[in-house]
Amino acid sequence: MTQGSSYSIVIRMHVTPEVHASGAILTAVSETGAVITGLDISEPGHDMTVVDLSAMARDPQHAEEIRIVLNAIEGCSVDKISDSVFLIHLGGKIGISLKVPLRNRTDLARAYTPGVARVCMAIAENPADARNLTIKRNTVAVVSDGSAVLGLGNIGPEAAMPVMEGKAALFKKFADVDAWPICLDTQDVDEIVRTVELIAPGFGGINLEDISAPRCFEIEKQLRKKLNIPVFHDDQHGTAVVVLAALINASKLVNKDFANLNVVMSGAGAAGAAVAELLMFAGLKNIMLFDSRGAVSTKRNDLDPSKADLAMRTNLGCFEGTIKEALAGADVFIGVSQPNLIDAQDIATMADDPIVFALSNPDPEVNPVEAAKVAKVVATGRSDYPNQINNVLAFPGIFRGLLDSGAVNITQEVLVASAEAIAKCVTPEALSPVYIVPSVFDTSVAIAVAEAVIAASGNTRSVER
Repeated sequence: MTQGSSYSIVIRMHVTPEVHASGAILTAVSETGAVITGLDISEPGHDMTVVDLSAMARDPQHAEEIRIVLNAIEGCSVDKISDSVFLIHLGGKIGISLKVPLRNRTDLARAYTPGVARVCMAIAENPADARNLTIKRNTVAVVSDGSAVLGLGNIGPEAAMPVMEGKAALFKKFADVDAWPICLDTQDVDEIVRTVELIAPGFGGINLEDISAPRCFEIEKQLRKKLNIPVFHDDQHGTAVVVLAALINASKLVNKDFANLNVVMSGAGAAGAAVAELLMFAGLKNIMLFDSRGAVSTKRNDLDPSKADLAMRTNLGCFEGTIKEALAGADVFIGVSQPNLIDAQDIATMADDPIVFALSNPDPEVNPVEAAKVAKVVATGRSDYPNQINNVLAFPGIFRGLLDSGAVNITQEVLVASAEAIAKCVTPEALSPVYIVPSVFDTSVAIAVAEAVIAASGNTRSVER
């Protein structure tokens, strides 16, 4: 993975007071090219002091270079270098907290036995009461099999846990939804479906995450048929919602009619298929999809059912050339595929004021800096460039609205309403080539999305959390 400016380290070392006071440590570290962000005394001492130095390094090799330089200073000895990313993952990132007091026997009798028996019997008589009398109404299962984790591929359920924990943390931070990671040690479609079906009574919604295509389509389809709670595959629908929101605003910026945009897409897997479906439902007429084997077309006989269906409704001219050739005259490029697929010269062949969404992570389909020299609008999936297409703009508010309304069906109308709500969070005054979607830390986004979901679902029931 690309480390870049995100490689933050903490160096613990023993130093003599003389060395600490001399500034030799700061000078030595700065001369390696690292950016020092803090220097703290962890354990003071008369003859020797334990010091923690925080810095931004390029990568692990750079950190090792810093270790060698510091150890070369007389009176300084490095104990260890810790990656700050690993430090915040120690013991996990989420936990469970109490919502009611347990101060004495009376509290215990109400929360647990014998009082709890009355609540159990009430639910037994009317199972729908579980929504209001348990955590169910505000709890989501974040389910993965570890088969398509970020840009890391099939790394398995244990390795997927940090991502699913992070997802749960985002649910809580941005929408006050209690989510829990469920990483399954199987990649069999039927086993996954049955497992989720079995645990569903304890949850108010299911968020499928990082499950590879085409299995993810079948899993979502079956679960939506079997369960009476909403099932949402974020890699598909979350991505699609934010892309649609960004494209709505980008089309305004370049003064082009959204419906008539000529779009070329790279990637026809889970995310690509969902993006194409939602853009077409929102009114877009002209999309040409590419997968690893070329243009998705009805002339091909190697397409799975999902791609075959898309081929019937996209690439109506049955274009069979390369993606570089397809870009000539196109208004929009959307990439959800692989790094370094096109270059600035390809973008230069597009129509006036081209729009480029290069969303492959961590390395985009085109260098964003080079693309920005030619394109009117450039968006990526990364946080270190403008216009980050981040699913956190969508899924917290979508689930907040679903849970509060009691809605079960996640329709295309709900997804379009969510996208429009995100787009409207960027005011006309704020809209610019480097600001087509709101900040992920804009607290108004989840609220606006939740309200849009409730209105679009036609179910206005709400509950206290």
